[in-house]
Amino acid sequence: MTLTSSKKSARPAAACSVPEGEPVPVIKGSHVYLIDGSGYIFRAFHALPPLTRPSDGLPVGAVHGFSAMLWKLLGDSKLSDRPTHLAVIFDASEKSFRNEVYKEYKAHRPPAPEELVPQFPLIRDAVKAFNVACLEQDGYEADDLIATYAVQAAKAGANVTIISSDKDLMQLVQPGITMFDTMKNKRIGADEVMEKFGVPPDKVIDVQALAGDSVDNVPGVPGIGVKTAAELIKEYGDLDGLLARAGEIKQPKRREKLIEFAEQARISRDLVTLKLDVPVEIPVDRLGVQEPQAPALLGFLRKMEFSTLTKRIAEALDAPMPALERTAPPPAALKDA
Repeated sequence: MTLTSSKKSARPAAACSVPEGEPVPVIKGSHVYLIDGSGYIFRAFHALPPLTRPSDGLPVGAVHGFSAMLWKLLGDSKLSDRPTHLAVIFDASEKSFRNEVYKEYKAHRPPAPEELVPQFPLIRDAVKAFNVACLEQDGYEADDLIATYAVQAAKAGANVTIISSDKDLMQLVQPGITMFDTMKNKRIGADEVMEKFGVPPDKVIDVQALAGDSVDNVPGVPGIGVKTAAELIKEYGDLDGLLARAGEIKQPKRREKLIEFAEQARISRDLVTLKLDVPVEIPVDRLGVQEPQAPALLGFLRKMEFSTLTKRIAEALDAPMPALERTAPPPAALKDA
């Protein structure tokens, strides 16, 4: 949920879809990859210099970066680590049930950069072109869908890798569920969560409830940061235990703040807690990995005019390069010509 403004926009015109195919049961030995789509977009947008499509000047830098990262992820997975199930998960809208809990949740985010807005639907088109499941659901954030699918798969005996570095997802880390930061090529497990928050994954929610989050406008308790929050949770066990014994705290200002803002801390806990029981519309066994269809994938990349990436993937798929069909220039360009 710690998305920056460049990761949010109004709901794109292109809707998500799931490839057709027989369900693939999730069992012991399965490996489920859940990709934080917003995180991928954000990183793709900032990873490369601005890029426009030569034929019409349409911004496509994020689409290119997203496509390259997704191909690298699929192609670089070690044989023993390849996913059996895979989905890219997005936010369906800017509002969720959390706005009913706290109206000011994420209220101060500026709009997405103008050059990123037209790329949102194209990125969903890219996911479809790669023949990968694309998921979103009204009323819930992508993090809630990731949490629900991760827990379902782990309970079935699968290994789950969440492709993200978002700290809000670290509460999900447990045996069978880890995260992977593709930019740093680093896996995030319990030790890394401890290093980040000073507490194990099952206490991250309590720390976040106290420290708050200025990006998501989670209020927390004024004057308490992550380090202090971790110390308090380690001493008192959890948020409820701390608030019940707040009067015992020796530091006057800290004691007063915890007593005064106890209810705010509880509300913050509700905001940062990911839902593990979203009534998902697509069952996890529909997320089975399917090979990309060369004509569709290469056709999309060629349409975006990604010459080098198209050639690289065509060679990997042992498929011919499709003919370049340039997009007609916009009316204004024709008029000026």
